Amino acid sequence: MGRAEERRARQRGGRRAAPPTRSSGTPSEGLATGGRAAARKAAARGKKGAKNGKSGIRRLFTWKKILGTFFAFCLLGIGAFVVMYMMIDVPKGNAKAQEQSNIYKYSNGSVMAREGDTNREIVDLSEVPKPVQRTFVAAENKTFYTDAGVDFKGIARGLFNTLSGKGKQGGSTITQQYVKNYYLDQDQTVTRKLKELVISLKVDRETPKDDILAGYINTSYYGRGAYGIQAAAQDYYRVDAKKLSVEQGAYLAALLQAPSQYDWAAASDTGKKLVTARWNYVLDNMVQQGWLDKTERDKMTFPFPKEPKAAPGMEGQKGYFIKLAKQQLEKQLVAKEGITQDEAEARVENSGWTFTLNIDKKKQAQLEKAVKTQLTSQLDPKKRKVDKNVQAGAASVDPKTGKIVALYGGSDYTKHYFSNANRTDYQPASTFKPVILAAALENASETQSGKAIGADTIYDGTSKRPVVDSNGDKVGFAPENEDDANYGKVTVQTAMDKSINSVFAQMGVDVGMDKVLATATKLGMDTGKLRPLPAYTLGTMGASPIQMAGVYATLDNHGKQVTPSIIKSAEQGGTEFRMPDPIGEQVISRKAADTVTSVLTGVVDDGTAKKAVQQNPARDGRKVAGKTGTSDDNKSAWFTGYTPDLVTSVGLFGEDYKTHGQSKLYNTAGLDRVNGGGFPAEIWAAYTFGVAGKNTKFDLDTDQGAAVQPSWTPSPSATPSETPSETPSETPSETPSETPSETPSQTPSQSPSQSAPTGQQSTPVETSTSPLNPFDPNADQ
Repeated sequence: MGRAEERRARQRGGRRAAPPTRSSGTPSEGLATGGRAAARKAAARGKKGAKNGKSGIRRLFTWKKILGTFFAFCLLGIGAFVVMYMMIDVPKGNAKAQEQSNIYKYSNGSVMAREGDTNREIVDLSEVPKPVQRTFVAAENKTFYTDAGVDFKGIARGLFNTLSGKGKQGGSTITQQYVKNYYLDQDQTVTRKLKELVISLKVDRETPKDDILAGYINTSYYGRGAYGIQAAAQDYYRVDAKKLSVEQGAYLAALLQAPSQYDWAAASDTGKKLVTARWNYVLDNMVQQGWLDKTERDKMTFPFPKEPKAAPGMEGQKGYFIKLAKQQLEKQLVAKEGITQDEAEARVENSGWTFTLNIDKKKQAQLEKAVKTQLTSQLDPKKRKVDKNVQAGAASVDPKTGKIVALYGGSDYTKHYFSNANRTDYQPASTFKPVILAAALENASETQSGKAIGADTIYDGTSKRPVVDSNGDKVGFAPENEDDANYGKVTVQTAMDKSINSVFAQMGVDVGMDKVLATATKLGMDTGKLRPLPAYTLGTMGASPIQMAGVYATLDNHGKQVTPSIIKSAEQGGTEFRMPDPIGEQVISRKAADTVTSVLTGVVDDGTAKKAVQQNPARDGRKVAGKTGTSDDNKSAWFTGYTPDLVTSVGLFGEDYKTHGQSKLYNTAGLDRVNGGGFPAEIWAAYTFGVAGKNTKFDLDTDQGAAVQPSWTPSPSATPSETPSETPSETPSETPSETPSETPSQTPSQSPSQSAPTGQQSTPVETSTSPLNPFDPNADQ
């Protein structure tokens, strides 16, 4: 093959053939060898290309470039901050933060009245003792006197703790908090926070530290509607700021972290522990800073604050209405806007809101009249000391709309600050029994012998009969019936009519207490973290008249959840805040709800409320369902009942007029004992029959209960019945194997916190609570 032919062959092969060598054989062998060499070169070029690709990525993301980009962003951020610093000026003070109430005092210095929208009285820093000033620095910002107004390390730490799930952590200095209070607002936006940083740096350069501290303690919110240290000193200790002790100042300083949680008057046990720890933290920091002698510090004791006092103009029931409305709005702000309770409280307090309430003037007047004529007119505190301790609370709800149309929080908001309608520190007692029946019906529960639980199901009503589980083993609970009465073989209908404890204790175990508590939650009770103990079948948890009115309103509304609301509308600056619909979803079946209603008509017609309600001449043929309740040691008595168009819960509570701890109602108005069928049912009837509509019959989808069939009522006997029962009757054990270790902790929303009892009883029926830290009985009330 000539050279020209070789060139043509190479062109046809698409690649250059290897030059012939001496070792080459025939021309065709040379071509084959050249092809293999070309293939190897092509493969090498492919590997080199892949290597070059990897090198390209590495060249794009080198450490030098990453660090360079990072520093470039840092420089850009610094540049932007410098521009912001130059452009943002210190604004004029927020006019709202400078508002003050007109304060009118008696010659002895006690407050007579306030005039204005904001409970604030600005005082000069010189009027606040130096050690008290330092309690705020020790609590919030130990480096206040030396820092530049902004703590970037604290901000980073607070952000990290928040993002890592350790809870909201404060990273702000006193200067930043003052700037937020005085120059800006409470909005949680990035723009506002950036402005806060810039203005804080400028304010720190231009304003003396003492002026900043004065502004901070005069603009901060301390809870109880009090802005500024002077108002706080008066509200919590009944003294002017200049007379505060170091201990009292440390409490007010500690309070700023969480005013609503740390206010001793309404704090939970957890809240009290937290504020006590915070108080100790403040004083210990003062010792570390050299502001307080260690020996003096060791002698200090916690300064319990005084009971809250209502502001003038809140007399009668108005204060209870206003307080509940603000609480309900604050709850929604927390839920919808993701802010804290304290931020919500600050947003609502004196912030230009216009509330329209659901209170019906006619119904409200009738409720107040009913309490006066049926209860307070019969009390004689001068003759009987116990009559001083009687507190009444009531809530009336429209079951179709969820509106709270009338409310009774106490005799007068200015005299009794805590709303009896909204307190959760007393047991609802037997008014809880309909919840057990509702749970049984909703879960298609059965007795120990496999019979479906319904209105006609037979149970053993023997007093002190031990409750047994599905294996027939005793659970360590043998409740006594009222007056230790034995009923023997009874239907569930009769057990409800007569409020037989032994029947519902066994029924709760048959259903499963976990299911009972789950149903209670669905119906509107706050069961919190209650353990599923048999003792709760007797209503030994805490509940308020508003909660119980919601539970029964849900039953009246055929199982659709009703959450009582006092707010019709809430507007701010012409914009309405959208409140949730008080009527929720179907939480139990209509048949279960209607069956409970049917059974509860028997309580009125044949049971414990017969005299006060069924035989009341003002009833005018109306159908009524309801349940009485009387707690252990007669510390509370209830009647919660309803017509087709109105639900009302009335509670009577024994509250020591000095300590505010729970007390017994025995001998009230000269009676041996106060029962739910007495004053509570009488108040209910006088109110309801004066305002309820003419819708006289329930529309029930059920074939069970007193509303649709007669019930058999046996007579109680002095000794246990020998009639066979669905559950075995055994001799009650002297010491139950399982009793609740404590009354479930409930945080009263508007009442002094109560502590759990420590004693155990052979029948853990309805234990009560007493104040953990009662207010000073000698305080200026």
